[in-house]
Amino acid sequence: MKCPFCGYLDSKVIESRATEEMTAVRRRRECLSCGQRFTTYERIEEHPILVIKKDGSREAFSRNKILTGILKACEKRPTPLDVLEQLTFDIERQIRQTGRGEVTSKEIGEMVMERLKDIDDVAYVRFASVYRDFRDVDGFKEEVERILAEKDRKQE
Repeated sequence: MKCPFCGYLDSKVIESRATEEMTAVRRRRECLSCGQRFTTYERIEEHPILVIKKDGSREAFSRNKILTGILKACEKRPTPLDVLEQLTFDIERQIRQTGRGEVTSKEIGEMVMERLKDIDDVAYVRFASVYRDFRDVDGFKEEVERILAEKDRKQE
């Protein structure tokens, strides 16, 4: 395993355990060159899923791409990383459970927004602003008003 810090090609496994979902093995490793520790995950190789983009093009599904978008939306917010990783895992699992080989980027975006809404309102609005391509402040205003109205309904 290549060290993400120094690039050395050898490391030792310090600890191994199954993830909570029992879908991967989590390994803590230590680089034999620089001594830095890092975590790797070993997963079953699954059938590829293609994502159909807005322009009709297709690309391979990427769990990391979803997590990166969520991390950007949650930047400087008090949301723990493990919550965001679980959110990403849940979305991938939901997509795989459909049994379909293709999914639209719109479906993925809606899944992310639905879950972010329950985790962090600010992160939700940030993600929605990019996903829904808000052009001006009115788009933000309408989305915030929708969130507030939904919260009011839940409190009643």
